[in-house]
Formats: sequence, structure tokens, C-alpha cells
Amino acid sequence: MDQAPQSDAHTASVQMSTLLRGLLTTTWTVSALGVAALVFFADGFQFAGPDGLQTRPESAAPLAVLGDSDSHSYQDKVSFPAGSGKRGGAYRATTLQWTEVLARLRPQELDQGEWGVWGVHRVVARVQDWVGLQNRAPRKEDYQYNFAISGAGCETLTTGGGRQVQRLLSLMDREPARWRDGVVVLRIGANSFGMDDGLDQFARDPMGAGIQGEVAKCLSQVRTAIALVHAKHPQTRFVLVGIFDNTHWPRYFDRWQSPQALANVARGLDVYDKALQRMAAVDPRIAFLDDRAWFAARWGTRDAQGRPAYRPVVLPSGLTVHNTIGDEPQHAVIADGHAGLVWNVLWAQSLVELLNQRLGLKITPIGDAEASRLVDSLLASNR
Repeated sequence: MDQAPQSDAHTASVQMSTLLRGLLTTTWTVSALGVAALVFFADGFQFAGPDGLQTRPESAAPLAVLGDSDSHSYQDKVSFPAGSGKRGGAYRATTLQWTEVLARLRPQELDQGEWGVWGVHRVVARVQDWVGLQNRAPRKEDYQYNFAISGAGCETLTTGGGRQVQRLLSLMDREPARWRDGVVVLRIGANSFGMDDGLDQFARDPMGAGIQGEVAKCLSQVRTAIALVHAKHPQTRFVLVGIFDNTHWPRYFDRWQSPQALANVARGLDVYDKALQRMAAVDPRIAFLDDRAWFAARWGTRDAQGRPAYRPVVLPSGLTVHNTIGDEPQHAVIADGHAGLVWNVLWAQSLVELLNQRLGLKITPIGDAEASRLVDSLLASNR
């Protein structure tokens, strides 16, 4: 049976519906293209990035870093723009992080990857994750194998937008044979339980459930990080850096000025360090660097009443460095609160010693005279 003729109103309705569907399709297409552009052409996108294959020494051991601002390169102009006053102020160009010290002194023996701008904004990284792409975040200027993020807590090792370990693994998986000789330095924890709030809790009750819960979560992250790497790269070695005692930070000198409070803080921090020590004791692939003992051996500690009683470090050149704060090189700590040039040079020196003694590397030791010459040359270039 033939259908009755459709009314003009019905025809107009059909045409309007078709037009709306077309507009919606166009809108979704534009949105999809926008997302695609965000994913593939975002500023700073370096999915495949340079891998340093043409310039790196074949014999150099790859060195990766997981952590926070204690390991994030100071010369990163993306995170710390010129004029920001951060990472050394007027002395910025000659104030080096420990990774940057190693790059100056042992570039033929330790390979930290190419220096460059790596990664994308966190939002872009999340979008890329949704569509199955792997990229690193946040965007920063650093060595390719350095995944440390300023402000990072322990949770960023394997979770959230940082996922430092997973980002590192995607890089290691490209060259598994090479990473058999690799080392990962893991230095984290201060932002999770080692700043003023955490230290206050330790001082009141070093075994308090709240603050020790944070320590336990951090240790869980460390164990997971090691397990994830060793599941795919079982010969890769780790340096686990103990927690620093920030009661020795110049900004906190007027806090916790009692023997009991300081003893409580030390006892609370011991839980973390002793757990790391146990990991190293049972696994020859793991070394522990005691950051608190390292500092005490150089600058000392507080007196019996809990007041600052630090001694200076004197370099062979005569430069005397006090546990004070300021961007000038005679201060152990720069104005924004991070380790200064001399601190980082001496720390790099000790790290090389540990790599050789505990993990069997054969890196040329950094002698006191060489360390002092580096400091002197940097200061001369800043005059």
C-alpha cells in the first residue's frame, strides 16, 4: 500500500534533524582533532626523543635517577626560569646539582643520557595515557635518565601523574642489554615525612601511627619500585639514599632545641633508614647511602642542648663552607633551601666511592684536589 504524502512540516523536521546530526558530527570531529593535536603536537612533546646513541661512550655505565628536588638538575630553565631567583640566584650558572657535578667530572664513565627538554605537561601526559601512548611528565630540562621531580612525594614513584618508575622502564626496555650494567639512584622521602610537620610528629612521638604510616607507605613504594625494575631488568643495581634529618636545615635551627626532641626525630627516621639497610644487606644489587651519617661526618651536628654547633668544611683551596643559607659559595645551602655547590660536589664524590666499593663499578674516584679544582673553576667563571 502506498504511503500518504508527507507534510511540509514533517519534511522540514527531517531536514533539521539531519542538519543537527551533521553539526554534532562536525563538533565531535573537531573535538577529536583537538585532542589528537593535544596528544601529538603538544608543546615540548618528545615521545621518541634523542637517545644519545651517537654521542655516549660505549663503556659508560647508564645512571638513572628517581626522586625529588634533591636530584632534579638546577640548570633546568623550564622548571626554574631565568630571573626566578631559584637554584642559586646570581650564582645559578655555577651552582650545580650532584648529577650535574658527575656530568662535569665523569661524563665518559657514567652516562645520564642526553641533556635536553623531556616530557610534556601533566594534563597532556594523562591524555596520551588514555590513548595508549607512553610519555614522561612533567616537562623539564634535564638528563634523559633523570626522572626526579621537584616536590615529589614517595607516591610519585609508581602512581599518579609522575609514575617515575614506569617512565624509566619504558626507556630501559629499549636497551635491556645495556641496562644490565646500569644503576638507579633512588633518593626520596623528605616531602612525604621529612619536613616540618613530619618532624614535629616525630619529636612528639617517634612511633606515632600517623607519621609512621607515611614512612610505611614510602617504604612500600620503594619496594615496589625495585621489584618493577628487577622483574624486567634483574641485573640493574640500586643505590638507596637514606632520609636526611632536616633538623640540620638552617631554616629549622630555632626548632626542636631539646635533646629529647632531637632523639625522637632520629628514632623516627631510623625506621626508614634501617628498612633500606636491610634491603641492601640481603641483596648484592642494592647499596645504601646513609645521608645523615654523611652530613654529620662533614658539618657535624647540634650540641647537647639542641642548639646549632656545626663545624665548617674547608676545601684544599681554602674555601670555607658553613652550614648556613645563601647563594654565595661559602654557604652549604642555597637561598631556596637546597644543597649548595660544595655540598653537591662532596656528595657526588661519596656516591662514586659507594658505587665502586659496594656495587663493583670501576669509576675513577673523585679526589679532594679534583673536587676543589672544580669548585674553584666554577667560582672563577662567575666573577
